[in-house]
Amino acid sequence: MQIYVCVKHVPDTAVNIKVVGESGFDESVDFVMNPYDEYAVEQAVQIKEKEGGEIVVVSVGKEAAVKTIRSALAVGADRGIFIKTDAQFLDSMLVSRAISKVIGEDGTPDLIFTGKQSVDSEGMQLHYRLAAAFDMPVASDVAGFSMSDGKVTAEREIGGGTREVIKMTMPCVIAATKGLNEPRYANIPGIMKAKKKKIDQIDLVSLGLDAGGTKLIELQPFPERSKGKVLEGSPDEMAEQLVKLLKDEAKVL
Repeated sequence: MQIYVCVKHVPDTAVNIKVVGESGFDESVDFVMNPYDEYAVEQAVQIKEKEGGEIVVVSVGKEAAVKTIRSALAVGADRGIFIKTDAQFLDSMLVSRAISKVIGEDGTPDLIFTGKQSVDSEGMQLHYRLAAAFDMPVASDVAGFSMSDGKVTAEREIGGGTREVIKMTMPCVIAATKGLNEPRYANIPGIMKAKKKKIDQIDLVSLGLDAGGTKLIELQPFPERSKGKVLEGSPDEMAEQLVKLLKDEAKVL
């Protein structure tokens, strides 16, 4: 069984992002594996432990993204493919074309795992585009997974605590979300082994792909919240004050 897991190197959600220039940001902050991709990696490792096979981690990004690939190798993935680019912004169209091309040239996937979205750009398109490229069924927001006899049962979160159950034949694409499993931490032996595992590096330009369809024009910092106001008086008086604030300051009435 050949399992591919797509991971992304993203800024830690706990850091403060500072916009630099019109469309850049301070990249000296801490970067980590996209949190949703951690569930994808863990599920792939669990399948390998039970069914055997090979796990190949694929990532597109700057040189620093190798760190995220290594972290996946440290918890049980077998090798990596790194598609290198110095571009500040890549849209889902170009990323999916790059990943689908290198996967197609590398092997024959039985399963492709991704996170349901990345916490930086939040495009939520990669898994759908990969499924279209490989003509595979796809399930997103997957919080439950099982497989048997070449078929996958995926439980999707669809809001309000409700889950939808989808049965698919393999090969297929699974976009993981929180609750699918409990991602493991890398131990010292795993970290040491990861240093020796192979990571093939491919320059994005060498793939000869057309540019994506989205261009980043400008980044703007999120405005700071103003201090809250405490309304006082009788219920009628507070209602009048609220209406006035909504009309004069918030300008929503």
